[in-house]
Amino acid sequence: MPAAATHSSRLLAIVAIFFSSYILGIYSAARASSQQVQQVQQLEAPLASQNDSLDLQAGTNSSLARSDSRHPRWFPFYTIGRFSNDICTGNNLLLGTCVISGECSDNSGVGAGSCSTITSQAICCIYQRTCGASTSYNNTYFYNSNYPAPYAGGGRCSIVVTPPDSSICQLRVDFLALSLAPPTGDGLCSTDALTITGGASQVPSICGENSGQHVYVDFNGVSPITISVATSAGYTFNRQWQLQIRMLGCSSATLAPSGCLQYYMPTSGTFASFNYVSAASSALNSIGVQGTRQLANTRYGICIRKAAGICSITYRQVGSDTYSFTLTNDVGAVDPALLATSSVQSQDCTTDYIVIPAPTQGGVSLASDRFCGLGLVSTTTSAKPFVVYTVTDGNEDMDISNRGFYLSYSQNACPIL
Repeated sequence: MPAAATHSSRLLAIVAIFFSSYILGIYSAARASSQQVQQVQQLEAPLASQNDSLDLQAGTNSSLARSDSRHPRWFPFYTIGRFSNDICTGNNLLLGTCVISGECSDNSGVGAGSCSTITSQAICCIYQRTCGASTSYNNTYFYNSNYPAPYAGGGRCSIVVTPPDSSICQLRVDFLALSLAPPTGDGLCSTDALTITGGASQVPSICGENSGQHVYVDFNGVSPITISVATSAGYTFNRQWQLQIRMLGCSSATLAPSGCLQYYMPTSGTFASFNYVSAASSALNSIGVQGTRQLANTRYGICIRKAAGICSITYRQVGSDTYSFTLTNDVGAVDPALLATSSVQSQDCTTDYIVIPAPTQGGVSLASDRFCGLGLVSTTTSAKPFVVYTVTDGNEDMDISNRGFYLSYSQNACPIL
């Protein structure tokens, strides 16, 4: 064979080997890419099927609002896969929202630990705000300036809360800490006052000691709700507040029913009037005698969610506190041994009282659903929904040294037939 032909044959063989290797490389890369896509799809599938809501109280699915988006986000630049902007618990034990770290810092949030096994970029973002702030983020914390240090007083400190969209119907505000100047001896919040305005629900002015209390407020469409704390610099007092602001979706299982300023989920527990403390007030009322601790001019409902298999509910005074039902009349004029007994319970109530619908005591139906005076014996009702209404007027002259109410409740199972 001529030398030229031999050279050409070798050249063709080299080219063939090169192209074969090239084609094999493309095939291998394509196959590896396909396997990666399948792995990502397998990773995404269970995440995409998760319900996009969270029930904080019951631990079941609901439509509690997400802080920014109601749908899972995909950040391909940072990670492969999806994760939802779920509610998370930070390493500071505060509730936050699971977001990419850059988004948290961009929105003035504080990172409090990791919240996702999919990417290290996801952090539990805590939104903390103080005077003059606004928010559309779920689980925002509203503090006095320099919290937890006390605030001396002076001026008004406010936050404006706007729902992110029309799917949010209600606001729950938890008073994790709320210590303001006490009311006057006539029960008026004249020195300090927490007010919540702009919603479709009426919230009374609140002052005094209310840590552990909460309120629900209906949004008026997408209009903002303003939470304000007004304080007087002329009254020396170590004020302090830390409020947790949560938004509830319109289909949430934890929405408070209409007319309920407060809503309790457990089958048993306690509730109290605003500013309830067992100790008497040190302030004098308008006629110069020891005043009341209960707030004047209130009218609202306290509701308890009925559990499955429950037929009735029983209310009674907290046994360790003989002053736990002192609404009307003069506490000091009664033998302390008679407090919390039927002898000082009254149903002839027109000024300050609670309402328990269709009440029974000792299995006997009562003629009135109003209760006042200086004692409440164990009272049961089968009327549903479970609600206690509280009413106070603006005249506390003769309600001397009253504290308000501090009651326990327990739901009773239906009898087995």
